[in-house]
Amino acid sequence: MTEKIILGIDEVGRGPWAGPLVVGAVILGSNFKVLPEYEQLTDSKKLTARKREILNELILEHAAATGLGWVSAEEIDRYGLSPALKLATRRAVKQVLSQKIRFNEILIDGTINLLADTPLANKVTLLPKADFLIKEVSAASIIAKVARDHYMADLAEKYPGYGFEKHVGYGTAAHKSALLDLGPCPEHRKSFRPIADLLARESSQTTTNKNQTAASKNQTPANKIPAKIATTTARGQKAEQIVAEYLKTEHSHTIIAHNFKTKSYEIDLISIAEPAPPQKSDVTQSSAAPSPKAGPSTIYFTEVKYRKSATHGSPLSAITPKKRQQIRFAAEAFLAQHPEFQHYQPILAAASVSGPGFHLDAWLPLDE
Repeated sequence: MTEKIILGIDEVGRGPWAGPLVVGAVILGSNFKVLPEYEQLTDSKKLTARKREILNELILEHAAATGLGWVSAEEIDRYGLSPALKLATRRAVKQVLSQKIRFNEILIDGTINLLADTPLANKVTLLPKADFLIKEVSAASIIAKVARDHYMADLAEKYPGYGFEKHVGYGTAAHKSALLDLGPCPEHRKSFRPIADLLARESSQTTTNKNQTAASKNQTPANKIPAKIATTTARGQKAEQIVAEYLKTEHSHTIIAHNFKTKSYEIDLISIAEPAPPQKSDVTQSSAAPSPKAGPSTIYFTEVKYRKSATHGSPLSAITPKKRQQIRFAAEAFLAQHPEFQHYQPILAAASVSGPGFHLDAWLPLDE
């Protein structure tokens, strides 16, 4: 009788509002089955986080073959959830196949053959609750869960305020509250109804605000606008104009956006700098000298600070680590909305303008 060698498959992250979908694929093999921890394998949701970490390390070290298939939030939005699930499964299985470990059955947790229309379709057995019943599928659920949790913990540092390290992207009350306060980040699944509804409300509110602003220009007497607000706004705009002109004349930047807004932050100036074309070698230069090469195109996100007097410190002192994180978040939001600039090198920058004469004190790239 032929020995049954199972390739177990399970997914994690089908339902969250943010983050990737991950499929695990595992062939345990005889070496793992002799370990005492073999009997501890079960549905990853029934294990503590610490126990999952321990078992994950053992699986990755001692299992005959493992694979992880990742599908990003952007791909889920592009293809839809069901095709994305099939794509992640095929990516995970491809990793296992590359390790050239023999198997004769594929056991998938669920009721849908995610390998239909592939040469492996006839090897598939479907079993609901397989992550609880079959050790290979349990192992697949564990490595997928741990990998995704680590990814979401990294996202929590990249996009603070959402609580990704706690709810790992699922639709909790805390997550909903953060969304209402901060708006979606690039890792949110915009095709999922809670995010789509929020974006629709934001779009509707933006349109309403624009209409109200246009109407107010015709209906609101100038003497009803608070003088302090009007003056502060005018000073800020003047400072931005000074910096924009400086970037254009002194650094050959092209200004592509003013006052780009997200739910939680606004970038004053966005500019691009194309690489200078290679210069022809001087005739006196050695023929062996390398020809100069153009550098990468760069996109700058500049925060402009103005103060009437420098006695209270440079405006650049206001660029705190938290504010820098906010600028970075808004920059990533801009790049997510404008894929034509995603191959540019992003640089955060700050500029200070001060005094009644609007003197440009400094323009400083923060990432170089």
